[in-house]
Amino acid sequence: MKWPRISPAWLKHDKQVLRFYAFFQESVAERADENSRFRHCVIMYCMEDGTIRISEPKVENSGMPQGQFLKRHRVQKADGSGFLGPGDFRVSEDVMIYGRVFHITGADRFTRWFFEENGIDLGPDEPVVEDMWEKNYKFSKTAEKGGLAVSRNVIESKQLNSYMLGCPPQGRALTQFLENDRKVLRFKAYWDDLTLYGARTYTVVHYYLADNTVEVNEAHSRNSGRWNTPAFFKRGKLNKVNRVNVYPGMLEPDAEPYLPEDLFVGGTFEVWGRKFVIYDCDDFTRAFYKDYMGIDQADAIQDVSVPPIKHATLPPPPHNGIGKEEDSLLNCLMIQPKPPRQDLVRLMTLSGEVLRFEAKIVNGQPEDEIRRLVIGYYLADNMVAAWETPVRNSGIMGGRFSEKCRMVNPDTGKYFALTDLAVGKYVTIKSHPLLIIRADEHALQYTEQNPEIFPYADPMRCARRLLPAKDVPYLQNPEGVDPDTLKDIAESVGVDLIDHELITLLRFFGVDEMGGVPCISGLKLLAAMEA
Repeated sequence: MKWPRISPAWLKHDKQVLRFYAFFQESVAERADENSRFRHCVIMYCMEDGTIRISEPKVENSGMPQGQFLKRHRVQKADGSGFLGPGDFRVSEDVMIYGRVFHITGADRFTRWFFEENGIDLGPDEPVVEDMWEKNYKFSKTAEKGGLAVSRNVIESKQLNSYMLGCPPQGRALTQFLENDRKVLRFKAYWDDLTLYGARTYTVVHYYLADNTVEVNEAHSRNSGRWNTPAFFKRGKLNKVNRVNVYPGMLEPDAEPYLPEDLFVGGTFEVWGRKFVIYDCDDFTRAFYKDYMGIDQADAIQDVSVPPIKHATLPPPPHNGIGKEEDSLLNCLMIQPKPPRQDLVRLMTLSGEVLRFEAKIVNGQPEDEIRRLVIGYYLADNMVAAWETPVRNSGIMGGRFSEKCRMVNPDTGKYFALTDLAVGKYVTIKSHPLLIIRADEHALQYTEQNPEIFPYADPMRCARRLLPAKDVPYLQNPEGVDPDTLKDIAESVGVDLIDHELITLLRFFGVDEMGGVPCISGLKLLAAMEA
């Protein structure tokens, strides 16, 4: 065997290590700021051989050697009863290793999963303890990086020194520039040109928080036909109301520029006498308004996408009757028409296959009662042809009634399909209503061999259609039931059987003794219904 049935520890727990976080307290002598220090360690227990390794993370400028604290080996318990194992380590408990007491404060994710799989609860992790030296070290590092706030006395002293040296105080504009430099609010807006040939123009608005200036750039789509201007409004102050003095020296009120509280998604502003509507903004702008003004701009975002253009498709002109309809349609779709594709596999396999059906004219005219037609359906190209059988002394010449072509069924508006030529169905050919009364043996055999394209020749389907009539006593008769009676039974339960389905039932479920009227075995029908 490749693997032993009972795996040893070195194979079962290969490369699996339990990691615990711990610390021990060490006394510090001859220092006034601290008397002890907490040294944090990582205890790793290798399960493949039960060895323990302890390492101490290195701290910058700690003044003591750190790194590997205990080399990997098996460690005996303090009482000498054996070696330390996984059961000796628990969070918030102490473990003694070579005279030092290690307090375990936590474990990693794999260790917790291993103990949970064995039904042992390690307990929650404890917060990391810090000694005075570590607190002072973090404080000094934060102060070096400028992370501490400057006191008011320091600020006032700096201002007093600048005044004594003759430096003027910083202006409001300089303070705004220093605090908001490189911070830009970005909006998306549009304005509608309502002139005769005007259209909607989309723009990108930049509001610079450093000096309250505004820039408006046009955002044209590809191949829009517009001149790609660099800027619609050059960066500068955008006033709400622009005034022109009548004469020099005339007093006027101070200009009121647009401020961030004047620009909201869904609001408007004016540039060069044009009214712009803001419909969206970027993530930084949303965060700025939410943090400083408590406004969520995402709630007012508008969808300004243009609905897709729907082109009206003109229907093809009606066929004029010359040639095939597919050829005429290609002349309407192409300047240089190509011949329509043909199913070569169908032409090769079904070439010469013709299914013939006999029909009679049912137009109500007495002279047409004796006229009989043969309808031929060509399987290779789905074409239909009709011939009239000559009747002696009828006064009507027999022969070709309709030439071979792809013919449209007036009842469905589509080309004639094989299912339209079932026995018992009415069809219209050359404006003559016909009733199909018979099919030749080849047509019956082909349709029975291919019931997926001609469901009327599927005996199981025809039998399942009579499922509502399974309790009729006539079907229990061992001598069978004649087709006319079976059709009346089907009509009584709401099932309309055509003559082709009756022929299929008669050919598959007929009674063996054919003494007179052919009958259908009801017992065979019931067995087929239950199958």
